[in-house]
Amino acid sequence: MAALFTGKVLMANRERDEVETERELGLALENKVLLLYFGSGQCPRCRQFSPLLKDFFLRLTDEFYVERASQLVLVYVSRDETEEQQSAFLRTMPKRWLAVPFGDALQRELELRFAVSEVPAVVVLKPNGEVIVGNAVEEIRRMGPACFRNWQEAAELVDRNFLLAEDFDDWTRRSITDPIRRLKYKLDKKMTEAKNKERKEEGEESS
Repeated sequence: MAALFTGKVLMANRERDEVETERELGLALENKVLLLYFGSGQCPRCRQFSPLLKDFFLRLTDEFYVERASQLVLVYVSRDETEEQQSAFLRTMPKRWLAVPFGDALQRELELRFAVSEVPAVVVLKPNGEVIVGNAVEEIRRMGPACFRNWQEAAELVDRNFLLAEDFDDWTRRSITDPIRRLKYKLDKKMTEAKNKERKEEGEESS
């Protein structure tokens, strides 16, 4: 998948970080289904669809909904008129989204490569760059997160439990610390509950 972005730069949403080296891109995109979202914050149809896509993405990747984030990455390809409009739109979207920098020639290259003529459009790609769905907008509207299982099977993803090397990379550490924090929270919660139980028992004994 990184070959699609060789020599290019992607931006991490709401951060100054650039994902530009082949190693960084490889680790960010490897063994994942890639969604290319062609849209605009000013397009009426996009304004209707973007909240659905946001919810779709969060339900597959956010710890509030799932224990382990799905093997899914999204790159926003903007049709916004200004960089400020693009930034304003991205601030309302999940932090895990990546984006093509505003005004980058890669935007037009991707539009031509995947024959995108109107927005919103969501191109679904295998890790090797092959197209799974040319435009999944209606599928996402109709099926919601359930359609990811079909894409996952089509992409023949390797179980990432075996991809231990990525656990030590700075880029992926941002996401893998989530379950660690969640585990710590669970342990702290159990300790608090145990202490409260002890206090309650001590109170009952003294009375």
